Amino acid sequence: MSEYTSPVPMPALDATPPEVYREIYGMPMFVTIPTGDLAASKDFWIRGLGFIDLFSAPGEQVTHLRRWAFQDILLVPGPPAGEASEQSISFACVLGQLDEIATRCEDLVPGCTDGPHLMPWNSVELTVTTPENARVTMTAARPLDPASPQADNLRALGFDIPLTN
Repeated sequence: MSEYTSPVPMPALDATPPEVYREIYGMPMFVTIPTGDLAASKDFWIRGLGFIDLFSAPGEQVTHLRRWAFQDILLVPGPPAGEASEQSISFACVLGQLDEIATRCEDLVPGCTDGPHLMPWNSVELTVTTPENARVTMTAARPLDPASPQADNLRALGFDIPLTN
């Protein structure tokens, strides 16, 4: 049996993100987000959140956006969600990307970000409300400190976490 390699880098303070994945594959999961302004939404997701336009159908029927492997979004024409809490999705990123993403998104739509915040589950998260009222959480795992309460919690759940690095 071959070993699975995740497209998400191991948590590290200096982790570098993988390149945007441009190959075609059978998508194991994706999100469809309706938007009243496909061009504006596409611009925000690309310039703010760092996605690429993998494919746009003629006539503004659908835009397929992607970041890393298995981070796929389909933007489609339609009425956007009424409340930001109605649509929510999280994407992995690395710690060094959070401030840059927050700055780019704030430049495009002032007031659209919350964070980044240190979370009790050992990640740092930035929440962005997109033009279509989707709540996007960019989440970056932190390296696990063996002496931390998070490591103690994982040990209590039965995970084999060494006491030192």
